[in-house]
Amino acid sequence: MNTSCHIIVEGNPAIIFASRNGSPARVMPVLEPFLEKFWQERDSSGETHDTPECLVAQIIVRFGFESCEDDFSNLKVGVGFKAKADYLYWIGEDRSLTVWVPDIEYRGNPKSGLGGCRLWTKDAIVDRNLVSSCAYPRESNHP
Repeated sequence: MNTSCHIIVEGNPAIIFASRNGSPARVMPVLEPFLEKFWQERDSSGETHDTPECLVAQIIVRFGFESCEDDFSNLKVGVGFKAKADYLYWIGEDRSLTVWVPDIEYRGNPKSGLGGCRLWTKDAIVDRNLVSSCAYPRESNHP
């Protein structure tokens, strides 16, 4: 079974979708070191403009290289959420990375975005109502 995912960067309307290899076990070993390097490079260059745009572009390049060598239909970019996404990775402007799992609400209405998901941790999935502050509010205007 293919495990799909979205990667969402705060401040950028683009939503990255990968149709397979989207589990935390597959994504996090690539995404975490990549983000660390990305933030180091941004800091050392003193560059602060267009960070969300640069980050989305670089993620697409990185994940394209990792997952699309001979298959050009795995990775997509759009502005809408897909109901079939199994995990959603949120990269905040504060450099945080959180993983979300779709709930029934999301499956029925993907436009609910992270508001229709539960926070994922390595040990458990946390009910979104127990999270005191979410980087992506439930009543979001995000597509």
